[in-house]
Amino acid sequence: MKKLPDFLFSPIFHSLLICVVGIGHALHAEAALDFSKPEQGEIYQGGATTHFKTADRNAFTHPAANMPFKQQLDFKLGNGIFRKLWVAAPSSTTASDGLGPLYNARSCMQCHARDGRGHTPIANWPEDNAVSMFLRLSIPAQKKQQETLLKEGKLGVIPEPNYGGQLQDFAVTGLQAEGKMQISYTEKKITLADGKEISLRKPSYKVTDLSYGPLHPDTMISPRIAPAMIGLGLLENIPEAQILALADPQDRNGDGISGKANKVWNSELQKSMLGRFGWKAGHPTLNQQNNSAFNGDIGISTPYATNAWGDCTEQQTDCLSLPSGNSNHLEGLEASSEMNEVLLFYTRHIAVPARRTADNSEVLAGKKVFYDSGCVSCHSASFITAETPGLPLLSQQRIWPYSDMLLHDMGPDLADNRPEYMANGQEWRTAPLWGIGLTEKVSGKSHYLHDGRARTLLEAILWHGGEASASRDKVIQMPTEDRRHLIQFLESL
Repeated sequence: MKKLPDFLFSPIFHSLLICVVGIGHALHAEAALDFSKPEQGEIYQGGATTHFKTADRNAFTHPAANMPFKQQLDFKLGNGIFRKLWVAAPSSTTASDGLGPLYNARSCMQCHARDGRGHTPIANWPEDNAVSMFLRLSIPAQKKQQETLLKEGKLGVIPEPNYGGQLQDFAVTGLQAEGKMQISYTEKKITLADGKEISLRKPSYKVTDLSYGPLHPDTMISPRIAPAMIGLGLLENIPEAQILALADPQDRNGDGISGKANKVWNSELQKSMLGRFGWKAGHPTLNQQNNSAFNGDIGISTPYATNAWGDCTEQQTDCLSLPSGNSNHLEGLEASSEMNEVLLFYTRHIAVPARRTADNSEVLAGKKVFYDSGCVSCHSASFITAETPGLPLLSQQRIWPYSDMLLHDMGPDLADNRPEYMANGQEWRTAPLWGIGLTEKVSGKSHYLHDGRARTLLEAILWHGGEASASRDKVIQMPTEDRRHLIQFLESL
């Protein structure tokens, strides 16, 4: 594959592109009117950070391709923190103790296998356990103070009082896990225009084996699988103005697409900011997302999430009475600021793989179907990242995530009926599509959407509702060949 001219990565070229990319959906569509060949730079999904290594099971584990050799040590150190298996305190391994006491996984890698996306369990407990999937828990505001904090945007949800913000299905020795997630599926049939019948599996959830009393009667449950880790630093570095330029919450242009930004609380800066990370864009920065997962999923205290007992609630007194792994040599924490920084460097600089078969005639035909069907109205093709001091590798890159980073109403079938900041119970952030064609190769399973219900890319499309209903219906009605080409395009990303 030939290297593109250097001018494509120059600041002047990218500054000109910023003016074009940030204007709106229409210009995104105009940029791709010629479907006879790839757009210039399109194979470089992550700009100059894109890697061209073998598209195998390790395709999501490589550092940014433009990373100098001397910085690759920091990347490897961060990878070590990402892979670290934490143990219960006290332990002779004082750099790795402090697990839980209640937790969902012992390492970041257990949820994001080889930095890929999670998957649903193959069976319910005790036959299998959903390490890379868990249930978010919250309740409506019960007090005036809670109502005020939600209204002011200083809280996104009110945790369930007995069990906290998520169901912890593991516990250290001597403590009981909170409970077990149980999933059951019913089949939903859809017949395509060519007569092919597709079976969709509709999940329902319940919690069994509760150890700390009943759930609040108004508990809202939201299942989540872990997303892929590639390109997160690039998504963080998209200028807010480019994202907000795509928002149309009142659907003033009448196209049926009313994407809106989620405004969420930045706990470090103590102010409201654009949400970017999480299935409902509930975190404004990658650092906050990392620390939330560290503390909530594994039970590790960090400089930005200092509770050594993780998600344990005041009602879980046995949990709170157990020793922590807070250590003087780690700044009185379980994961020091140095650990946090190298983990942040790592998660910011995981490379996006290059496009595959982007110049294939059938893939190009599928790209045209993608645009003609209106998919690009939410899955916006490209952005130019900002010039950010301290992040030279991620600055001024033209990237192709195929996401507008906004919230969209996806209809009642995909609803979790659980608000999060400005996101209502039917709204989800548009998931980036880059790397989606390598899901099964990297993760070992091909489960899509926030709860992994879709087993194929076509199933994922057919679950789309709400603002995406018109695009979904076009896919249902389109000729077999067009649908095949559409899937080939998605698999090339």
